[in-house]
Amino acid sequence: MQWKPNTTVAAIIEKNDKFLLVEEEIDGKLVFNQPAGHLEKGETLIEAVKREVLEETTFEFEPKSLIGIYLYPNANNINITYLRFCFYGLCIKKHNDRKLDEGIIQTTWMSEQEIKKNNRMRSPMVSICVNDYKDGKNFPLTLINSFSNDKK
Repeated sequence: MQWKPNTTVAAIIEKNDKFLLVEEEIDGKLVFNQPAGHLEKGETLIEAVKREVLEETTFEFEPKSLIGIYLYPNANNINITYLRFCFYGLCIKKHNDRKLDEGIIQTTWMSEQEIKKNNRMRSPMVSICVNDYKDGKNFPLTLINSFSNDKK
């Protein structure tokens, strides 16, 4: 049987030197994470990150660049590895009529220092992605290609 990682997307959103995070309940614990989630069948990576940000924050998200691609093993389950695509972008519109996705308690803005000092990050990937963004790592979205099975 061929092994396959779980493909996920995450968003780095910075405003006034603070980063938009979500507080979520995972396995009975409250933790912080970037808006993030799994790629769904039939979606492009760009569509997935836009959807996840909207569902978890109620903001429309406009991706501007790819920060990095990360292969990250799940610390709690040796059979799960994530292939994370982390994007930088902007919140362009808030939908106050939407509810936050199930499991999301609230959105919050944290500085880089607050993220580093907080011991409730969902995984080290939160800080790693922020560090990569702050170090100037970014790649054009044209690096990502999506193809369809549609025959036109």
